[in-house]
Amino acid sequence: MHREIISTASGRPWQGVPAIERAANGRLWCALMTGGPFEPTIENYVALTTRAAGEAVWSRPAMAVPAIHGVRSYDGALWHDPDGRLWLFYNQASLEQGHFGVWLRNADDAAVPNPLWSEPRAIDLGVPFAFRLNKPTVLSTGAWLLPITWAQQTPTTTWWPDCEQLQGVAISTDRGQTWSLHGAVEAPRWALECMVVEGRDGRLWMLIRTGSGVLWQSDSEDGGVTWSKGRPSEIVNPGARFFVRRLSSGRLLLINTPHPTRRQGLRVYVSLPHDDRTFVGGLELDPRDRVSYPDAVQAPDGVIYAVHDHDRGGVGEVLLDVFTEQEVLAAAR
Repeated sequence: MHREIISTASGRPWQGVPAIERAANGRLWCALMTGGPFEPTIENYVALTTRAAGEAVWSRPAMAVPAIHGVRSYDGALWHDPDGRLWLFYNQASLEQGHFGVWLRNADDAAVPNPLWSEPRAIDLGVPFAFRLNKPTVLSTGAWLLPITWAQQTPTTTWWPDCEQLQGVAISTDRGQTWSLHGAVEAPRWALECMVVEGRDGRLWMLIRTGSGVLWQSDSEDGGVTWSKGRPSEIVNPGARFFVRRLSSGRLLLINTPHPTRRQGLRVYVSLPHDDRTFVGGLELDPRDRVSYPDAVQAPDGVIYAVHDHDRGGVGEVLLDVFTEQEVLAAAR
């Protein structure tokens, strides 16, 4: 396993919440969040940094979304669609305007250091509060599913609604032009930042971050339109972001903090060959306290690029680990 530091706070009060993508020519892209004295605050913004394949130095993080007075931008996600376009999904919130929604931009040529990004565009989901953190999933039907956390109430004094946050998906069948919201899965508070994978039988499996000491789960048998009642999984988690994704081998990749109450240690697991819900491995990414928010992407040659943050309000490290599925399996022996 190879490790490198993508960025540190470098005089900024804090930074973290990274996302990672890889262009076809090997160029890597990382989104992160910073701005202001802490999070959440109105000065928060999403930044982008990049480096070419084979280079050792990442570019200086630059603001990825035009600043708007009174508007907070946060929690960027990077994703390449099946046609190779690079997408940046992010959230915008304004207490003054009562707006809390999901936005996007995309670029056709992620192979170059300064691609031309589209103008920011809101995703209209028809609810007063919506946000997301994780990458979309492309189903075998061709539909795109974007995991969404939403609520029926607009926050008025804080950045979060007082009512229950529900989990669902935004579905697009026209390659991201329009999206429709489906699902209202209930889970223990603090419930947010769900992720979805498609099983070999076509069923969808949603995992949900909660404050209950384990991830919760739900299933869909109709492409994400309806979802089963939420229930606890056996995956221990302290109420922090996790990552799950299908690998080219067919196994699932899971990056998780296996502690019920503390953000201590990040480990990598893979599912059994014919059982998506049993994980083996335990490759240690980072044993330290205050490590969190993994994201990853797999290259065509099977190499996995994973990012996470460490000590957001201190050194503010955003770290990249490069490893293979075989290294994860070796950790189980």
